[in-house]
Order: sequence, then C-alpha cells, then structure tokens
Amino acid sequence: MTIIDANGLILGRLASNVAKRLLAGEKIDIVNAEKVVISGSKLDTIAEYRQKIDIGSTEFGPHFPKRPDRILKRTVRGMVPYKRARGRDAMSRLKVHVGVPLELKDKEMTQIAEASMKRLSSNKYMRLGDLSTKIGGKF
Repeated sequence: MTIIDANGLILGRLASNVAKRLLAGEKIDIVNAEKVVISGSKLDTIAEYRQKIDIGSTEFGPHFPKRPDRILKRTVRGMVPYKRARGRDAMSRLKVHVGVPLELKDKEMTQIAEASMKRLSSNKYMRLGDLSTKIGGKF
C-alpha cells in the first residue's frame, strides 16, 4: 500500500498518476486532500465547479461532490474506466482522506515529484479546500 501526501500537488497531474498506478493493481491512500492545488484563476475555477453542481436536480442528478476528498476521488474516476470491472476494482483500491488519519500518521508518505506545484509558471492557483468551502462543502 502506498500513502501519498497530496500537500502542494496539482490536481490533474496527481489524478492521472494515481489512475495509472491503480489500473496496474497498486493500493493507494491519499492524505491531505484539502491541500491539493488547482491551477488557474480562482474566479474561473469557482465558476466552472459551480456550473457543474448547478446542472442537475437534487432528485435525479448528476450529483457532483462538494467535499475535497470526494472531488479528488471523482477526478481520478474520470481517468479510469469505472463502468467496467477493471475500473471498479481499481477504484476500490483508492482511499482519499481529508487531513491525516490516526492509523496512517506514523507510516511513511511519498510525494509525486512530477505533480508538484513548483511546475506552475504563474501564481494563479487555489487549494481544493478553499474551492470546497466556496461551493458549499462542509468538511
């Protein structure tokens, strides 16, 4: 089992790396989901996610998550063939946490160098926790 500390990692790069590893059969726990970075303008990012949430009805959907751990898991799901058995099995091997749970506190955590926010050329970004509170998430 691999534990990834998501503090300061770019959302899309992290999700694509995790999706590949899940499909290869690896079990992954991601901690500090609220500290993941989304690149781009804050206003544009909030407007995009607000539009995704407002599309469906509360009764019929589509239902889009508001919590940071669920948004990250949904992003990974978009990169996996989740309607097939292979994708369902891959998604069952993924766990995403807000903060660091007590049972994982003493374990060794890894970072993904190619997903680091140091790769960003501009300072336009926002954290997933901030986005979640702006769109109405409670965590």
